[in-house]
Amino acid sequence: MTQQPTRDIRARVPYEPIHLRPALRLPHGARVAVWTIVNVENWNPAAPMPRAVLPPPMGERLLPDIPNWAWHEYGMRVGFWRFLEVLSSRGVKATLAVNGSALSLYPEAMAAARDAGWEFIGHGLVQKPMHKVEDQNAAIAETIAALRDFTGRPPRGWESPGLTETAETADLLAEAGIEYVADWVLDDQPVPVRTRAGRLTSIPYTVEINDVVISAVQLQPSDEILRRGRDQFDRLYKEGETSARVMAISIHPYLTGVPHRIRYLEALYDHIRAHDDVVMWTGAEILDWYLSETAAR
Repeated sequence: MTQQPTRDIRARVPYEPIHLRPALRLPHGARVAVWTIVNVENWNPAAPMPRAVLPPPMGERLLPDIPNWAWHEYGMRVGFWRFLEVLSSRGVKATLAVNGSALSLYPEAMAAARDAGWEFIGHGLVQKPMHKVEDQNAAIAETIAALRDFTGRPPRGWESPGLTETAETADLLAEAGIEYVADWVLDDQPVPVRTRAGRLTSIPYTVEINDVVISAVQLQPSDEILRRGRDQFDRLYKEGETSARVMAISIHPYLTGVPHRIRYLEALYDHIRAHDDVVMWTGAEILDWYLSETAAR
């Protein structure tokens, strides 16, 4: 699959209806693989914020934007540690999507995630769309190097800031040794992504069970992640009887890590874990299973 066209987005992920594919089987008859993605980002307090909870006074953007930067910073001071407790107490290892530059900003949190056995994947160098990165190759390389130096191994996965990719991002990621991406939110099963350097794999990510969309964009009530997440899981669980499904839960410390939302995240995990035929995996574990399942095809 080398030397594929890079400008034709559809050519990267050829259309294939899910019901026409060979069935995928998880170990021991499991129906759903659930992965949790905790997003840790570097928001520069001197620059415009990636998103805001308070509008600028009188409609005039002012820098530094202390209240909106502090809204995010609360997550790393407090909310992250709630995540760590919720997940650790339930035996769940998250996939940590982290800006390469954030590793040195939050060393205690990063060490705690590493010690808990979480998987680290690249999330850009800073929280900036890939379209705005002047040198993608350099940013990707610097991010991979930072994660490798911190964890002792290069990251296998990548989630671009805001899921953004230019027409060549997938090629550059594959060339840098990245094996899977979370940017292509178009399926409930892993699918191949063609690049000029071979194949990436898209692991199903989500813009629906994602607290940025739920809480910061749609401004839903605090319990929406439970209601929506439970309904999402129940349907995938039903469909997974015939062919395995993947469910992503994407959370950010400054959103779901706050006191009035964390109980609903706990309840969602308790609902999922009440089902025996479910695996709680990292992105890399899902990738290894999928590649093994499809190796002979």
